[in-house]
Parts: sequence; structure tokens; C-alpha cells
Amino acid sequence: MDRRHLLRLLGTATAAPLFDGVPFLSALGDTIGASPRPRLARAPLRLAPVVRGPEFTLRAQERVVEIAPGVNARVWSPGDGPVGPTVEARAGERLKIRLENALPEHTILHWHGLRVPEAADGHPRLAIASGQHYDYDIPIIDRAGTYWYHSHAHHRTGIQAYRGMAGLFIVRDEHESQWQLPAGAHELPLLIQDRRLTPTGEFEYNPVMHEVMEGYFGDTPFVNGIRLPIHDVETTTYRLRLVNATTSRILRLALSNGASLQLIGGDGGLFERSETVDSIDLATGERADVLVDFSKVPVGQSVSLVSQPFPSPVNGMGMGMGRGMGMGMGMGRMGGGGIPQGGAMTLLEFRVVHGVTPKPWASPLAMARTLAPPERSTRSPARTRTFRFDSMAMQHTINGRTFDMERMDVTIPFGETEIWQFENASPFPHPVHVHEVQFDVMQRIGGRGRIMPWERGPKDTVLVMPGEQVRVRVIFDAYRGRFLMHCHNLVHEDAGMMLNFEIV
Repeated sequence: MDRRHLLRLLGTATAAPLFDGVPFLSALGDTIGASPRPRLARAPLRLAPVVRGPEFTLRAQERVVEIAPGVNARVWSPGDGPVGPTVEARAGERLKIRLENALPEHTILHWHGLRVPEAADGHPRLAIASGQHYDYDIPIIDRAGTYWYHSHAHHRTGIQAYRGMAGLFIVRDEHESQWQLPAGAHELPLLIQDRRLTPTGEFEYNPVMHEVMEGYFGDTPFVNGIRLPIHDVETTTYRLRLVNATTSRILRLALSNGASLQLIGGDGGLFERSETVDSIDLATGERADVLVDFSKVPVGQSVSLVSQPFPSPVNGMGMGMGRGMGMGMGMGRMGGGGIPQGGAMTLLEFRVVHGVTPKPWASPLAMARTLAPPERSTRSPARTRTFRFDSMAMQHTINGRTFDMERMDVTIPFGETEIWQFENASPFPHPVHVHEVQFDVMQRIGGRGRIMPWERGPKDTVLVMPGEQVRVRVIFDAYRGRFLMHCHNLVHEDAGMMLNFEIV
């Protein structure tokens, strides 16, 4: 991270008093701890409007929108609501999307998880200034699945996505259609975020020193841009398309009544078989496709989608001022705010209001058959590359270097199959995202030591905990050009934990 960018992250904190020799960054801390939080009633969940091709325009601008009953906030959004519209396309279709920038700064959109030509990927060097537009030409070559899009502006991805520059992207195809999965009102695309609110209800994003290292955590959950939403459901099965669009938070998704989730898909679409799980861990950028059965919940009662508590994954202080100082959950949170990593959160309340007869396909047994095995090359890997993620001395690096817009870090022959090994040498979790590919998770060494159920299918983002090594099999056979690999903790990404690779 260059000095100028570090000072921008830390603001005027250099003048703040010291705490045990470490600047106490009260000048940048949130004001909620000293002032009452806004008291907001639960709001009905809103599903973002759907836009379809072959051509349409997204206009990014500041808007004042309602985020809870009677409470408005200023958002930056490529749509008319608190987040962007849901883009829906079919495999084989070709979309032409114009992005108009009416924001007061540069921006660009990345289509997360989709394999697209270099010019359409949203590399930060392609960001457009206020008043300009950018035209995307996107052939849909990927399987049916839940993808998403978000800002990828240089050093500004975190704050722009936090303010609303994000949305869902759903691809459908004929193979998925034959399964007659829950659809219409029984299919819920859910973009999950967490934010902090000032006493007036405005969003606050000011990472202080330890948050530059660990990540930025909100104190309030949002789904589809709505604070603490509630949604009326029937006594049948629903399909939830879950996207972790938080800045830094790992979500341990579960149901408040202890009922199981039927996991049917992940980052790259439907799995080969469904699996019953009690909870799902999703890091920033990851997705899960699940079925939830409300048939056994009495009418009039509620069940919530929650993020269960779990021990902090932070090893020691990790602030680069001497590891092992034990500030992960105690002093390490001084000067910041929000619910810490691993803290419990109630994300969305489902209120059962109508009894119906469940459809036959709603049974988990019906979904235990083979679903949609992806077509994958069996070619042997040509080589193994190792990428070491580290965070110390106020730096986030890959193989010892921070991001340089023009430097080419890795060159790959088109059509190659490789093993990429991600090693987390830092005290913090790193969700590693690779643009332009869907990879297979082959092995996890150390830490949790196994492949998780939600990692069985094609993925573009994988969580690497401190001390873990994760090996993935990557095939570079879609497009030539320059693309990115980075940590999807957006604070880490903005601080330089990113590299360029080129497919030639």
C-alpha cells in the first residue's frame, strides 16, 4: 500500500492520542457508540427489480431511498433502489449493457463469477470519470447460477459497494428449468450486507487502524438494501439465492429454529447432488443456493435466517506492530465499531402467514438425485503456482507485493490447466477470488483441513483461514486478456491485496 493511500484510509488519525503506543483512532471511529442508534422498525423485504437484455442502461448516481419505515438514506446505486437491479439472462444470450456514471468519482462494474472478455471484466484501469459512460458486451457462456456485480474502482471498491453499488446477476438455462425448482414468489434472491448507521440513519464507512487490517464490520444487517427485513411466506419450500455482499464479514448461515438447509448449489451453479446441512459458512463474494422448507412451521409463527456466532478467526493482533499482542477481540477493536467477526446476527425474519399443500418436488428426498454435473476438462495440470497472502506492518500483500495497476504478475498460456495453491500466512481470513474462471477446490491443508460441502462445485471465491493452504484446479480456456486475482475482503483489496494475471 502506498503512503498516500494509507493516509487516506487513516484520515487525520495521526493527531489522535496514543493507547499503549498505538494511535487511538477515535477521530475515525463510528459515532454510534456515543449516541443512540436510530430505532427502526422492521421493513418488508424488497426484491430488486429485474432487468433483461439484450440491451439496457445502468445509471450510477446518488439517490435518497427508504431503508426502513420512515427512514431514508443516501445511497450510491446503479438502479432506483438501495441496491442495483437484478440482471437476468439465459445461457447463450448476449447482453449489451451501458454504465452511465453520475457519481462524483470514478467507477466501474465487475460481473463477479462470470467469464467475460477482458474489456467487460471491470478492471479498475477501465474506470470511468463522472459524466462518462462505458459499454459492456457480455456473451453469457456460464451455467445457470447465482452471480452478482459490484464496483471495482481502484481503492474505492469497499466504500462504493457498501453504499449500494452492487446487485444480483442470475443466469438461467434449459437444464436447470427441467428440475422445476421453486420459482416466482417462492424464489428469493438475497444480497446480504452489513452497515453502520449514524443517529440520523446515514451509512458510515471510516476504517480505523485495526479495521484496515482486520476488515470493516457493520452493526446492522441489510438484505437487498433493506435494514432488518421481514418477509411473509407460505407453508411450502422456498429457494434462497444467498450472496455474501458484506465488506469483510464471514456469515455462518442457519435457521433460527434449528431446521436444516438443503444445499443445492454454490458459486458456479447447481451441484451434482444436494446435501442437507445445518449451517453454511460464506465469506465475502461467495454464494449458496438452498431450499428451505416452511411446511412444518405453524401459521402465525416466524423463523429467521441468522448468522450464528463462532470464535474469532483472527490469530493474535495482526496489526504489523508485533504479532501475538492479543488484540484480536479485545484491545484490537478499540477505536472502531460494529458487531465483531463471528458475532451473531439476525438477517431476515420469515413470517409464515398462509398454509398451502407443499408440491411434490419440495421434498429433500426428491432433490437427493443427481442435479447438474458441470462439464469439466480432464486435462492434467501443466504446473503448480503458489500465492502467499500476508498482512503485517499495515500492508496486505500477495507474494510480498501490493497491487500495481500496470505490473503483470503472472502470464498463463491460453487453454492451460493449472493448480493454484493459496497460502494464508497472515492472522486474518482471506476469501480469495479469481476473475474469469470457475475453479475446483481440490484440497485444504491445515486449519479446517477439509473441503466443505458448499465448496464441492465450481467456484470463483474460496475462504482461506489463517494457517490454511487451499489447492484449486483452474482452467484458462474462455478468453485471452488481463484479469485479476485478489482477496475479497474489500478493505484488503483496496489496500493492495490484488494482482494482475494475463492469459495469452
